[in-house]
Amino acid sequence: MAQTETAQPRTAAKGSRIPGVGGWGQDGRGRSTWRRGRVLAALALALALLLLFHSGLPNSVGNLGSLVETFLPWAGLAVPVLLVLGLLRRSATALVVLLVPVLVWVNLFGALLTNKGGGSYDFTVVQHNVNATNSDIPGTVATLEAAKPDVIALEELSTNQVGTFRQDLAAAYPYHVIEGTVGLWSKYPLSDSRPVDIKIGWVRALRTTVASPHGDVAVYVAHMPSVRVKFDGGFTANQRDSSAEALGEAMAAEKLSKVVLLGDLNGTMNDRSLAPITSQMRSAQGSAGAGFGFSWPAAFPMARIDQIMTKGVTPTDAWTLPQTGSDHLPIAARIEL
Repeated sequence: MAQTETAQPRTAAKGSRIPGVGGWGQDGRGRSTWRRGRVLAALALALALLLLFHSGLPNSVGNLGSLVETFLPWAGLAVPVLLVLGLLRRSATALVVLLVPVLVWVNLFGALLTNKGGGSYDFTVVQHNVNATNSDIPGTVATLEAAKPDVIALEELSTNQVGTFRQDLAAAYPYHVIEGTVGLWSKYPLSDSRPVDIKIGWVRALRTTVASPHGDVAVYVAHMPSVRVKFDGGFTANQRDSSAEALGEAMAAEKLSKVVLLGDLNGTMNDRSLAPITSQMRSAQGSAGAGFGFSWPAAFPMARIDQIMTKGVTPTDAWTLPQTGSDHLPIAARIEL
């Protein structure tokens, strides 16, 4: 008579995970939560290194370094992605290492998230690339005047726009100067106005003295050459960089102690190529604004390439204005002279 075998329950092999048992213990290959997710941990470290040493990225290949620096704050978006992947992987190692890029990002940009505005001021400025194809000049003027500025700087003025801007701004801003495609309108008298050569073959920068009630202020208005991303040339910014050097030299030679720069610089404060300017000036947004103050593109701002910078005066507030008919947002700042 054949002997009947009794079925016995199968046990999992040592070191393997029993099907249906999840959690933060060992996985099916016997790896603990501290041994899983090493690739994610490596990616987190790479992100931290990028944030720390972005200035080491070469500009020799398509101006890669400047491209990364233009959008550097957005690198922080990789953190929540890695966080979700680390949680799904149940990797304690990845989650702990992820703290490194978080701390680096907060160190670099955390101060920008706080509202640093407030305090006394006696001079308000507005800066706007109005866009040569902007057809809503009256609406643009109304938006700019709503900030109650003492001076308004405009860039990318086309010949068919200048007359309308002169007419619409004349009542509140009786003094103005236009050089090439940039201009400044002021409540106070202007003097010693002249173009500034930024080495591009035509005039896109000026310098003037504003006789404010609190003393003379040297005001520069500039529109740096556009930065292009080309299929065969990468991120080309050489002409913009040469113009930054020329403008930096002009401002370094300025004799007045109170200086304000208003312009579309086609670069952020992180962009190393603007160092000839940023090394001697102070960002109004960085020192007195709330948030990043992104100004371009207007429909979905991703970078602050429009700038208000100062030297010898104190910014006390900075902000962006509502969208106009331009592809840039206007920006404003209050300054204590």
